[in-house]
Amino acid sequence: MHADVDLSERDRAVVNAFQGGFPVTESPFEPAAAAMREHGVDVTAADLLETVRDLDDRGVLSRFGALVNAQEIGGAATLVAMHAPEDRFDEVVERVNAHREVAHNYEREHPHLNVWFVVSVADRERVDEVLSTIEVETGQETYNLPKLQEFRVEAKFSVDGPLADGLDLTHVGPDVTPTDESTLTPAERDLILEIQDGFPLTATPYADIAEAIEQDLEWVLETVARFDLEGKIRRIGVIPNHYALGYTENGMTVWNVPDELVSEVGPDVASLPFVTHCYERPRHEGVWPYNVFAMTHGRSEEESDRRVEQVRETMSEYWDVGSEDWDTLFSTQILKKTGIRIDERADANTEDRDSR
Repeated sequence: MHADVDLSERDRAVVNAFQGGFPVTESPFEPAAAAMREHGVDVTAADLLETVRDLDDRGVLSRFGALVNAQEIGGAATLVAMHAPEDRFDEVVERVNAHREVAHNYEREHPHLNVWFVVSVADRERVDEVLSTIEVETGQETYNLPKLQEFRVEAKFSVDGPLADGLDLTHVGPDVTPTDESTLTPAERDLILEIQDGFPLTATPYADIAEAIEQDLEWVLETVARFDLEGKIRRIGVIPNHYALGYTENGMTVWNVPDELVSEVGPDVASLPFVTHCYERPRHEGVWPYNVFAMTHGRSEEESDRRVEQVRETMSEYWDVGSEDWDTLFSTQILKKTGIRIDERADANTEDRDSR
């Protein structure tokens, strides 16, 4: 593999090594650099921090820090498809994008459903309200496709170079026990909001986070480690900008999997290393026959086609896949990308447990 940006050997090692599994300790770059040296990459903690800063400055990274799992923080998000007529396309998109609840919106190649957006709300009952308003404003029907099963959400993008299998240093941190709490305390909410856009690019990021929210360092370390274990944080490390790494081909493959096979097929497809997202979603009779979504990324049309074919081959191990049983919807343009509004969802899901 190759990247479109100019990456040094050290840059490549850092991108590969820490797309997850970064230490949760007072000076995390020290054990991280030590682990890289053990695997043949000569780097100091200062070198590693400087490399991360440089990658961030150059736009190779979207950010460095925790990838917060909005689903576990509160509220709801759902994928929605709709048709925007060619002669009204810009008008319809403008009306959809005007809703602050619409976080992402893409135009995708499909003969009918060409607009695909994500609605994120603090109160899950508001999804229907938002979609009803959009239908009235645009005169177009919306097709709600909420997640029924999640098989994989792990958008990792490797580059040619050292440490392609990554390093997992999640054990370098406090020993914590997960809880079954579904709500956040006010302090936990403040932590989530502080880290949602990335960690400070300093030698002591957790200490700086603790200072910013006026909490003890040990509490921050223990809470971040626990959130990672509980799934409120998906992973900690470098979050690449996959476009900067050359992953420009974004194919959403969709499949009409027999219902009785979904729970077997989903995990198998999700285990393919280039599949970044894999879900079961509902069909819409007469309009949308597909119930399994698998997102693939490639750095050329040829690579993308090969990966889609590998998904099809995996599917074919379970049933006789016909040409009418699947499709690939490539994105043709980004119409909106503001991110999930975690602050509103976290606020709505916060309670003071001491007052129970």
